Amino acid sequence: MRRVTVEWQGRQVTGEELDWDVVSGEDWSKYKLADGTMLKTKAVIGRIVRLDERKEDGEPIYVVAHNLNVVAQVGPHLMEKN
Repeated sequence: MRRVTVEWQGRQVTGEELDWDVVSGEDWSKYKLADGTMLKTKAVIGRIVRLDERKEDGEPIYVVAHNLNVVAQVGPHLMEKN
């Protein structure tokens, strides 16, 4: 762990950057849309920081930097020709 400063709610806040291990598979979430499209999403974690500040009930606050990957499998009936 190392001490860092991150932006949270418009302020600079200190905390500890934490290492992590994946406990269960990083599977895709899949959504079947009304138009027949299959939409797949997957969050990829880049950084986790536990802030020095806490919620009112004492629970720690975590800031998670991530990318959201989105893939659409679109049926041919939705494709337009150029």
